[in-house]
Amino acid sequence: MGNDIKTDKSDQKSLPWYFKTPVIVIAFLSVGPLALPMVWFHPRYTLLKKVVVTVLAVVLTYYSVVAMSNSMKLLMQLYHDLTGN
Repeated sequence: MGNDIKTDKSDQKSLPWYFKTPVIVIAFLSVGPLALPMVWFHPRYTLLKKVVVTVLAVVLTYYSVVAMSNSMKLLMQLYHDLTGN
């Protein structure tokens, strides 16, 4: 009777290495939204969790691109000010 209930640790051990949470987190930190297929193919994540992670990844990616764009504009302006062009 007690054996029918699986703990989170036994669930994590039975998953392939590429579905383990630390691997998915490292993938997001390394390649960003390119890691989303790992989330969507994960057999134990609920639809809600998949959607929340996807929305967070898209929002963070958008703001990262905007911040990078603003940084590049500022750097170009500073470069032109320094060179006098």
